[in-house]
Amino acid sequence: MLPVQTLSHPGHQAATSGTIKAFRVCGVPVRLHFTFILLVVFIFVSVLGSAQSSSTYAIFLLGSLVSVLLHELGHALVASRFGIRTTEIVMFPIGGLSRMDRPLPPTAEICVALAGPLVNLLLATGIFCYMISTHEAAVIKIADLLHPNNKSPLALLLFGNILLAGFNLLPAFPMDGGRILRALLSYIRPEEEATRTAAWMGRMLAISMGLYGLLSPQFMLVFFALFIYLGAAQESVAALGRSLTHGIPIRAAMITEFHTLEHHSTIRDAANLLLSTSQQDFPVIHGNQIVGLLGRNLLIRAIASDGPDAYVAGSMDRDFLALEPSADLAEVLPLMAQAGRCALVMENGQLRGLLTTDNLSEFLLLRRFGMEPVV
Repeated sequence: MLPVQTLSHPGHQAATSGTIKAFRVCGVPVRLHFTFILLVVFIFVSVLGSAQSSSTYAIFLLGSLVSVLLHELGHALVASRFGIRTTEIVMFPIGGLSRMDRPLPPTAEICVALAGPLVNLLLATGIFCYMISTHEAAVIKIADLLHPNNKSPLALLLFGNILLAGFNLLPAFPMDGGRILRALLSYIRPEEEATRTAAWMGRMLAISMGLYGLLSPQFMLVFFALFIYLGAAQESVAALGRSLTHGIPIRAAMITEFHTLEHHSTIRDAANLLLSTSQQDFPVIHGNQIVGLLGRNLLIRAIASDGPDAYVAGSMDRDFLALEPSADLAEVLPLMAQAGRCALVMENGQLRGLLTTDNLSEFLLLRRFGMEPVV
């Protein structure tokens, strides 16, 4: 089967968790998800097979990954034309994910979403022209993608790119067609409703694909169906979060009663605060300046590696996320998803509060039940 790709709009500067940086293409960092090793193992096992078709299939899979990467670069190139930067491309075992530094307006979203499938159609055209010039047969069946049967890798890649383009144009999240549908609906409906419609279609597609995969049986389809369902559900939740927080400043959701640590405090001091309070993230101050943030995970790691008498300055995170209290809460949701548990809310260099994922979840829950924030 072919990889599936998706496009992520919410932007952020932090790298996706669970990934390692591999290389850069056209200035865009390409990162590999840790599950990518599963694909490497699969290709290795395929090559070890005795039949020639295994080698053909392995070459086809590698070519498909290149096709997916070019697909993502198509998104990035068109997004740059609208002044929107692609912060990273993440390669998963079943496809790619492009992340933009900010949400796309409807017109830009349509153009960016169309760019990926267009790249695959151009690749298919190029492969077809080459095969015609070399008099190579190009007749294959859909079943050949699962059972190559010594078919040419170029023939498989030709059909694979056509299938990848067509599949991504289905009007359902998280495929490009779902984003096009959401953009078109957003001209006449609120964004949340448009997203909910496209996400519902994505879940129905995933359920149908999963049932077909179980009955066929084609368990790779079940795997793809799970990916599609989770992607659609995640997009729906993200849209709901944006609708509940749009126009609300960060100060409405931040924690204003908190404890801090001094630059010369020890790990023991931090551990005592962790036990005596419900707080799990502690700003570290030096004089009147915030110099770092010590979270629970860093604290536990420091206890194990450095001992309780070590200073927090040696274990704190100096590259913490700082937000303005007047910033729109909807704009920082994707930032919080990547920053971890906590962000510091600062104004004119002074610490005003903490914004944690736990408190943000409680805020969204109260908002969903109609409670208006106190600003």
